Amino acid sequence: MEVLEAFFVVIGAGVVLSFILKTVSLLKVLFPKFWYPLPEDFFTSMGQWAVVTGGSEGLGRAYAFQLAQHGMNVVIISRNINKLKKTAEEIENATGKTVKVLAADFSKDNIYEAIENALEDLDIGVLVNNVGMLPTMIPCKFLDTDCLEQRVDEVVNCNTKAMMQMCRIVLPGMEQRGKGVILNVSSGIAVIPFPTYTLYTATKACVDTFSCGLQAEYKEKGIIIQALSPFGISTQMTNNTKPNHLIIAPEDFVKSSLAYLRAGDKTFGSIAFTFMGWLVQMLPIQYLHSEKMQQQLIQFVKERTGIKT
Repeated sequence: MEVLEAFFVVIGAGVVLSFILKTVSLLKVLFPKFWYPLPEDFFTSMGQWAVVTGGSEGLGRAYAFQLAQHGMNVVIISRNINKLKKTAEEIENATGKTVKVLAADFSKDNIYEAIENALEDLDIGVLVNNVGMLPTMIPCKFLDTDCLEQRVDEVVNCNTKAMMQMCRIVLPGMEQRGKGVILNVSSGIAVIPFPTYTLYTATKACVDTFSCGLQAEYKEKGIIIQALSPFGISTQMTNNTKPNHLIIAPEDFVKSSLAYLRAGDKTFGSIAFTFMGWLVQMLPIQYLHSEKMQQQLIQFVKERTGIKT
């Protein structure tokens, strides 16, 4: 009897401990500023400059604005020089910080020597690898992608190679100074194999594993490297869909995500996206991978974005 009683005591204690840990985990999601506080001068203490790829609009623009508001000078890199200049002017007028622009098409291979030369003498404290692209605006099966061979090269270059190359360029300076922050933007739907977004989520899953591995390598050097996994954000990638209960404005996501900066190697960046991530991982994979579900998803995105094909 004593052995049986001890067994049930251990089981009960395990259940209570599990409940406590889950409650603490939930509280950390709900109140990140309490659990992961950052000092006022945190970002400027990392360095004088922030570099943001895909920084002319959308999420990249929001990160550039927010980091400038935190006192950092900013380099924004994207392919459209006119959009870059407009965004730079807006940030400088609003914050008084210096903004440099650099035109580069991250879907190409031959751009990194020029980027490296342009960044060579800057004290870079924060790197945001935000640039990314979808193979198509409307999800589809892999072989149904238009210009598939070209798209494979462009998506891999933009979503994964750009991140790795920018880390190669910026990380040595951070290692030498013993401080720095690298944020790599992944995707919430990359937490599972996701049909009709197969190429996109495969590249974003690479962002996750690369970021976590890199953090393990350089954590002891005082460098924070984190993968961010947002779901829907109102940007060009979602056809600028109006923010709602499923879609978050880029400015709101940026403010939220920076509060989770010390929350670990990978975060969803907001309360809503964290719960969405938990839900996606709990759904039966057989349902998500069914032909019916794939067709429903394609139709849903068409209706949500208003794009006709």
